[in-house]
Amino acid sequence: MRVMVMVKATEDSEAGLLPSTEMLEAMGRFNEELVQAGIMLAGEGLKPSSRGKRVAFDGPGRTIIDGPFTETRELVAGFWLWEVKDMAEALEWVKRCPNPMPGPSEIEIRPLYEMSDFGAALTPELAEREERLRERTAGR
Repeated sequence: MRVMVMVKATEDSEAGLLPSTEMLEAMGRFNEELVQAGIMLAGEGLKPSSRGKRVAFDGPGRTIIDGPFTETRELVAGFWLWEVKDMAEALEWVKRCPNPMPGPSEIEIRPLYEMSDFGAALTPELAEREERLRERTAGR
């Protein structure tokens, strides 16, 4: 099962406060463990929402919204993409993670949809196209 593991933003991360050398070292060691265990597929930190944009959709209309975005606790400051056996394994790994922020913080884990989740709506043609796209992006 694939999961997205999201480090929630804090006031410090939204202010652009960069991690200390100690935090970078601790997180680097944790990431090495994830890679050695075959868990980590990808992972990155995100710049503050003040550097981002949102696009609001309403039918054919598109509206661009400049950051920063106000609800800090709803924002993501970084992420991992992991391949785990189940949610219990993902939780065990997250519990081993160094605190990703200088103060209180949260990490959210969400399962990704797999093609099998879409049932009959995913026709063989759509499944084949999706598989070709995955192969192309994996080869980068």
